[in-house]
Amino acid sequence: MPELPEVETTVRQIRPLLVGQRIGDVRVRWAGSIVGRQVAGLRRALIGSRIERVWRRGKFFVFDLCHELRGRSYLVGHLRMSGRLWIESEGRPHDRHARVEIVLEGDQRLVFADVRKFGRLCLTQRPNEILGCLGPEPLTPDFTRAWLARALSNRRRQIKPLLLDQTFLAGLGNIYTDEALFRARIHPLRLAHDVAPAASQRLTKSIRQVLAAAIRREGSSFDSYYRTPEGRSGRYQERLLVYGRTGQPCRRCGTTIQRIVVAQRGTHVCPRCQPTPPAGRCAGGRG
Repeated sequence: MPELPEVETTVRQIRPLLVGQRIGDVRVRWAGSIVGRQVAGLRRALIGSRIERVWRRGKFFVFDLCHELRGRSYLVGHLRMSGRLWIESEGRPHDRHARVEIVLEGDQRLVFADVRKFGRLCLTQRPNEILGCLGPEPLTPDFTRAWLARALSNRRRQIKPLLLDQTFLAGLGNIYTDEALFRARIHPLRLAHDVAPAASQRLTKSIRQVLAAAIRREGSSFDSYYRTPEGRSGRYQERLLVYGRTGQPCRRCGTTIQRIVVAQRGTHVCPRCQPTPPAGRCAGGRG
């Protein structure tokens, strides 16, 4: 958390306020937020740069920058567990969890805040060195039924940890993986290569549907950490079918939702809609 829908929501809301802006100053309030703690280098590269593009890749956000003397560079960031971005007036008091502040034209500043201090920013001239290992984007034409069926057939890992692997598919985390597997009627312990073609087709569709619906509702908020840049809570948690609903009845069949552990991750399943695979068709048991 945040996952693809939360990062996409963040990017969509800050993009119109940032593109075209020139950076006047950079205040690093905690050097640990900068990869390599290269604070002086970050400030030198950013100050005077113009923000030309703001976009997302997987769970990363990226700013394309252009400096008249230093040329192009890219600020790549990851919110991790509790990071947030928002834009506010320079006149406002500083947030106590602010780690980096980027001062913009027009008396505004972009705030990168992070309660748990896991989020990171990295300045690079070669963003592919960071993003090149990521798998396909699940909301682009590259992610097709044929691709997923072929990719699953070559893997003997459990389906849930495979979907969480960002080098396999970019953007999914614990929440939306549980939701997609439930919609596709696939147990998270099932081995990937044992997912039937029909189930693989359902999974392709469910991943797309869950992510698109979550973006429309600005992501999911389960605690005080995730808020949109405009300060709102996400609303998709109101539509979740299994995640976070341990002990409650399945919205589809009425069976009690269970919480198990898969690859050290809390996992939510309906034992009727997602029957446990037979012995030999799953690995690692129930954790």
